[in-house]
Amino acid sequence: MNRRRILAAAGVAAAALGAAGLSILQTARPAIGDGKLHAEPLIPPNRRGIILYSVRDRITAPPDDSGVPYGFERVLAHLAALGYREIEFAGYTQSTQILGRQITPAEIRKILDDNGLVANGTHTNISPGSLDAEMDIAQTLGMAHIGTGGDPSGSRYQADWDRAADEWNAMGARAQARGLKLYTHNHDAAYDFLLDAGPFDSAGRPTRSTGIRRLEYFLAKTDPQLVYLQMDILWAYLAQHRYRAYTDSAGRTRTDVFDPILTVANRPRRYPLFHAKDGDHTAAGYSETPFGEGDINFQQFFQTIGLPDYHHANYEMDDAQLGGSTDPGKSLRIAGQSYDNMAALTVYVP
Repeated sequence: MNRRRILAAAGVAAAALGAAGLSILQTARPAIGDGKLHAEPLIPPNRRGIILYSVRDRITAPPDDSGVPYGFERVLAHLAALGYREIEFAGYTQSTQILGRQITPAEIRKILDDNGLVANGTHTNISPGSLDAEMDIAQTLGMAHIGTGGDPSGSRYQADWDRAADEWNAMGARAQARGLKLYTHNHDAAYDFLLDAGPFDSAGRPTRSTGIRRLEYFLAKTDPQLVYLQMDILWAYLAQHRYRAYTDSAGRTRTDVFDPILTVANRPRRYPLFHAKDGDHTAAGYSETPFGEGDINFQQFFQTIGLPDYHHANYEMDDAQLGGSTDPGKSLRIAGQSYDNMAALTVYVP
């Protein structure tokens, strides 16, 4: 249930209790523990982040007279004022009309520092050939993690994921040598089932599955000290909706439902970062919403996986609800709404 529905349900329940002549808990007094419980944020303030892809229209916007922030200096200051403390990058360029040239990573770092912001990661081009240059930028910006927005492989075949695992283990060792954690990011198809069982097609490729999911296989083949994952929570729940059955080597249909929470909870340190992306459930899967306005139970997710001081939650909205010239401030307003809902997630502890 999203926050709107929870509030509506609470109101209906209270009315029903009152009509039945039963007492209703008073909000002025603690319901449990006679004051022995206290509230703590489920996502600590210094772990609330945003990937700049969500406001990319304002990062790349040229100077204008709309009064809406544009470019790194103004947008990052605005995000800091909203409450965000961490930034995940999705490119390092802005309009050259702002400075008369392109901004440098060192200049972006100063903007971060001036606004009390920390770079916690990036979606950039990760390959054996590009890694050193990308790590140079990451370290200039002060990142502890460096990553990519794509899956390690788009293939359905085990042999291709074997090659990807070998490549990422090697890159992860290079990143570790420079004090960085290398991570990859999932889309829903990464949790589809591998084709890793016979019968084989005319090219000798398997046509059926043993029930192992692609990214789960990658996790097992890579070193947990060298290769990390950023779960995109919405894409994970979309995978739960889409990839529920496979055909085994005997031709039988098998059912296996993917659980995003257990996937993380059973190895929480493998997932240092998340995309905190929300959506409303539809017949086709999910349609994106601002964080906290959809159907995903983030309270249950973050409370179950634990380690709040280890995990970094980065708000993302892929379509970003970009307002264009008619409403240039739309993506920034939604970023503010999403921050408020993230900050409202609370856990009650003794």
